[in-house]
Amino acid sequence: MFQLDDNFLQSVGLGTMPADQKDAFLEHLYEELELRVGTRLSEGMSDDLLAEFEKLIDANDEAGALKWLETNRPDYKQVVAEELEKLKQEVTANKDKILS
Repeated sequence: MFQLDDNFLQSVGLGTMPADQKDAFLEHLYEELELRVGTRLSEGMSDDLLAEFEKLIDANDEAGALKWLETNRPDYKQVVAEELEKLKQEVTANKDKILS
């Protein structure tokens, strides 16, 4: 679906970031994206539904979590794409600050 990798950094103008900082920055971006997507996907969901999903995640049941998303949030791919695009725009707009 998407990858936060060196190609992503190139696309947002951070290709010159020192190699020793790239992995940590990509990890930070992944965590931020995960938080944003999770927040949006959980909006309007009952506590019971959220608990079901949390059990799957805690059990590292990726297949079960994916099936759960397809059933309960069929728009999840669109949400991920939208949040990734927002994050990409924010990083691009702040690339000079990030590199300094």
